[in-house]
Amino acid sequence: MNQEKIGKFILECRKAKNLTQSELAEKLGVSDKSVSNWENGRNMPDLSLFKPLCEILDISINDLVSGEKVTKDKYQEKLEENIISTIDYTNKKVIEKNNIIGIILVTFGILIAVSAMCIFKSESSFGSIYSIFGGLVSLIGITRFTKKFSYTKRLILNVTYFILFTIMLFVIDYISVINIKQAPRFAIYKISSESSIYYDTPFYDVIRCNKDTKNEYYKILKNNNYDSQNIEKYCK
Repeated sequence: MNQEKIGKFILECRKAKNLTQSELAEKLGVSDKSVSNWENGRNMPDLSLFKPLCEILDISINDLVSGEKVTKDKYQEKLEENIISTIDYTNKKVIEKNNIIGIILVTFGILIAVSAMCIFKSESSFGSIYSIFGGLVSLIGITRFTKKFSYTKRLILNVTYFILFTIMLFVIDYISVINIKQAPRFAIYKISSESSIYYDTPFYDVIRCNKDTKNEYYKILKNNNYDSQNIEKYCK
């Protein structure tokens, strides 16, 4: 559909009916700005407004979508063209809507994950729970973008995104352990002794030595089969 042509046609028909933008807007239950945007070709009326708009302007929907008065001999030809163009226009609008929702969900999910890691203490389970929740929210957003692909490609893209998001969380957590000297958030197991705590994460281990003292420090170890009965030795 040619938005500019349709906009000019709406303008011509409105003036032919001696209606102002405000009067037309009031009859349709929309704002003056909406009518102005239609007539300037910035956007199109909502599909639900096609019928009432055509009734007010005394034109057919075929005329409106064509952007001109359709003669009887070309009516059927134009009708078929306009049905196809309307379907294309509707599909584009659905894709645009999905993309907007997707961007919002991805952004919101990332904000949840990052905020959770900043607000909650590293040893609080809420930090990791909300981070994972944020990842799932952003994944839902990604599925909005991948709807147009085949099932297999969509599955691969969605899984790839979730893996990359998870890796990002672990990298941020690892950097925090090194630079901020805090316990890892995504520890699978945690073993405590009188003066130490051993954290077992999927990719590396961390030992917290001299806990709750002035001499407290963290030591990163390779992921290995640790001695759970004698974690103190890893501080030596």
